[in-house]
Amino acid sequence: MSTPPQSPYGATPPPAPNPYATGAPVPPQPGYGATPPQAPPPLAYGVPGQADPQQQAYGAMPGQAFGQPAPGFGGMPQPGYGPSCRFCGGMPAVDATIRGHQGLIVIMKFLKLQGPFCRTCGIAAHRDMTAKSLLQGWWGIGSAIINPITMLINLPQRAKINKLPEPAPGAPGMPMNPGKPLLQRPAALGFLLPIIALVVIITAAVNAPTPPRYAGVGDCVHNRHVSTSDTGDSNPDVVVLPCSDPKAEARIVGKVDGTADAKTACKKFAEADGYYTEEQGSRKYTLCLHFTK
Repeated sequence: MSTPPQSPYGATPPPAPNPYATGAPVPPQPGYGATPPQAPPPLAYGVPGQADPQQQAYGAMPGQAFGQPAPGFGGMPQPGYGPSCRFCGGMPAVDATIRGHQGLIVIMKFLKLQGPFCRTCGIAAHRDMTAKSLLQGWWGIGSAIINPITMLINLPQRAKINKLPEPAPGAPGMPMNPGKPLLQRPAALGFLLPIIALVVIITAAVNAPTPPRYAGVGDCVHNRHVSTSDTGDSNPDVVVLPCSDPKAEARIVGKVDGTADAKTACKKFAEADGYYTEEQGSRKYTLCLHFTK
């Protein structure tokens, strides 16, 4: 048997199997028809929750979304960081309501000024409103009670305003002028009006003559109504006075309650030479008098 001739180049490798013939799956191969791996898309500007790379590069606050307003130079507040003053637009500001009162004898008027206020405008509003109340809020019985209550209600509002720092410069409008403190204004004299009125009322009550129904035996009386009748006074105006008073005309020697029959009531008082009776509804009494003049 003859040996097949050998290739001068070595053994011939067996042919590669045909995958299409066997039905085996074909692994993806790079080249035509294969999808190359894609790089992740860059960050899109304005996407909520994602930071702007340029903003991060310039020192934006960590966690701050692109497009969110940032504090201005020097930390000055910008719109959106709290209320601004309704009068000058300054910041910071606080919501507050300042009230006032006017008494017009038989009617009254309630005043109100609402914020928000910056510190300067709030102090100015409180001073002006309180000055008006001090001068105009006492003229009436009801107003004399309501006016001090109104000024007390303003105290917590003023406390909120006092806690504010001075407004930042550059407000859109001109702040209100606070003016002088209240105690340096003429309106401060309004604090004395209720005190003066109270003193007058107490003085009048102390010096007012005592009505005869409160008189007792030994007190002296004076008839303020001058009568020209010799038979007596049908409309007397009797008041109790100290017996040392020159106006005292008679001394009470007896008092009988429950009756207006003076002739019967005063028979038992030997010194009685006059009488005074008063009858109001079911209340009756008789004063038996001895005239000293």
